[in-house]
Amino acid sequence: MSSPIWTPDALRSEARAFTGTAWRLVEAQHVVSTQKLVDSLAEQELLEAILDTTKPPLPEECQNLDYLLSTPFRYRPYPYGSRFRRAGITAGVWYGAERPETAVAEMVFYRFLFFAESPGTPFPDNAAEYTGFAVDLDTPVALDTRAGALAADAAHWTHLLDYTACQTLAETARQIGAEVIRFTSVRDPDQGGNVAVLSCRAFSASAPTDRQTWRIRISRSGAQAIREHPRLGVEFPPTAFGNDPRLANMVWDRPRKT
Repeated sequence: MSSPIWTPDALRSEARAFTGTAWRLVEAQHVVSTQKLVDSLAEQELLEAILDTTKPPLPEECQNLDYLLSTPFRYRPYPYGSRFRRAGITAGVWYGAERPETAVAEMVFYRFLFFAESPGTPFPDNAAEYTGFAVDLDTPVALDTRAGALAADAAHWTHLLDYTACQTLAETARQIGAEVIRFTSVRDPDQGGNVAVLSCRAFSASAPTDRQTWRIRISRSGAQAIREHPRLGVEFPPTAFGNDPRLANMVWDRPRKT
């Protein structure tokens, strides 16, 4: 299947303004990862500041952002390609979902993938805690692969393994100043929407605007995700992502970590 060819002029005719909210999940331990090394909050703040000086510099437009927003734009080279970013010394991309449930589905898939690639790793005995956080987006130039002429190439934008067309699209999108690409999640059973943020300028607030606590338990019966407030439970059976060949040899019957 040859990749579609989208010229800058063709993409300009598909570009629209976009304002909305995107969600992402991170392991809750990011909040306390350095706390165990210090005796006070002041010491923790100092340690975080020292650690920050050892990291690569941020692009100028990202410097006022919380690290939950800016981190994907900081580190190069990018070791592995993702849907809208090639491997190598390439511009950063922040990925999020338009609904928290879609963000959970994305996280569960990658947890399944981790265990599929580590057949000898026991499942954890307890649920892992995650922080879901929301960011506000506002950009005059966005693309939506689910709408207009772009939707005709949906098979390329939603391919499970081959990201070539998406990566080429992102590179051309940057040429016309596009800051966000909206696309369908191939992990969410409800096919919810995802966003790829190509520029820090698309963030309309410098820090997350909302947070949720999620607990996700992985076991031989799949995954159970529970949100504390407002209360919500979402289940993913072992067959939830059965169309992805990378999970074909998943070992579900394995001991739990003791």
